[in-house]
Amino acid sequence: MRIEVHVHGTIPLRAETTLSQVEAALRPWLRYIDEDNLVDARSVYEDEPGMVFDAKGGILEICWTGDVGRGFRELIEEALQALCPYTESAAEIEVSYYHDDGQDEFGMVFVGPTPESIHERQKSRMIEDVSGMLARHFTEVEIGEVAALVNQLFERNWAEKTGGAQSGSTAAPRGLTPAQRRRLH
Repeated sequence: MRIEVHVHGTIPLRAETTLSQVEAALRPWLRYIDEDNLVDARSVYEDEPGMVFDAKGGILEICWTGDVGRGFRELIEEALQALCPYTESAAEIEVSYYHDDGQDEFGMVFVGPTPESIHERQKSRMIEDVSGMLARHFTEVEIGEVAALVNQLFERNWAEKTGGAQSGSTAAPRGLTPAQRRRLH
């Protein structure tokens, strides 16, 4: 069974990172789509750039859609995890699965140079998401109260972790509304 997937995000890379290092890290993904390099890793949609390494800008831009099978979920996490040593700061990569039955899934893979940086990016993203939802109904002061609670939960969770690196943690998939389908950017 094939599923359409869209992978999207911008990963800040260390200045000394080379194209060959990025391609080596993403090798599982490239092998899966039967490509040898990033230039050939094109999206099924012509208006999407695929995977673009910008050495001068120090980023890897990903906007790629393809048809995948069941094993892709673990593979994409593995491939993105391999980028962690080359990252300048933590970032999230959105991974959206579009099932034929309309039960679409949305998840994120976080990458970064350290488990602490990934944890901070996860916390920031959660606070952004929660604050955005609450803004429709509550004042900034009320939103601030909830954001402070989310911050406390993340800090407590981090303190309770024992030796488990958070590198690449994936948010639990959730369903998408019809308005959110396709091209989340």
